[in-house]
Amino acid sequence: QVQLVESGGGPVDSGGSLRLSCMISDLRADNYAIAWFRQAPGQGREAISTITNADISYYANSMKDRFTISRDAAKTTVNLEMESLKPEDTAVYYCAIRFQGPYGLDWDKWTKYDYWGQGTQVTVSS
Repeated sequence: QVQLVESGGGPVDSGGSLRLSCMISDLRADNYAIAWFRQAPGQGREAISTITNADISYYANSMKDRFTISRDAAKTTVNLEMESLKPEDTAVYYCAIRFQGPYGLDWDKWTKYDYWGQGTQVTVSS
C-alpha cells in the first residue's frame, strides 16, 4: 500500500523558514490528492493546503500568504515551504493522500484522506 514519510521539521526561530517534504512510495494511482495538515498540542487537526495529481492546489485562507505547496517533477515528493514562521505555527505536520474526488470539495476535512504519514514536529521559538 502507499506510504508517506514526512521530513524537514525541527526547531526554528520566529520569522524563520522551513521546507517540509512528504515522500510518497508505492503510489499506483493516477488520480489522487496530497494534503498537508498540522496539529498543535490540545488542538484538532488543521488543514493547510492540498495539491492534486493535475497540480491544482488549494489553501486555507489563513495559510496562503506564508505557505506554498509544490510537487517535484518525479511526482514522488510534495513539499511545503513555510516562511515568516510564528510560535503559533508550532505543531506536528502531517501529509496525507486521498483517492476519491472531487478534490476541491472538502479538501480541508481530514476524514477524507485515506493514508497518513507519521508526522514531523515543527517548533518555532519566540
